[in-house]
Amino acid sequence: MERPSYRGSFKPWISPLDPCPPIRVKKFVLPPQLFINFQPPGLPQFTPEQALRHGTLWPILADGFSREEGIS
Repeated sequence: MERPSYRGSFKPWISPLDPCPPIRVKKFVLPPQLFINFQPPGLPQFTPEQALRHGTLWPILADGFSREEGIS
């Protein structure tokens, strides 16, 4: 099964009256579970220790979000 991953960015509208320094490019990540309609039978699983490290029991849902993307 292919692991879909969708990362993207967009340039928000910046107001000339904004009192804070603007973030010119905003990045986003869509998590993998959005692309799975049902749980296929027989999915491989992490060991309990690996599952605690990855935050999920199934490798297909471990996306490895990075700190630069705002999710750690």
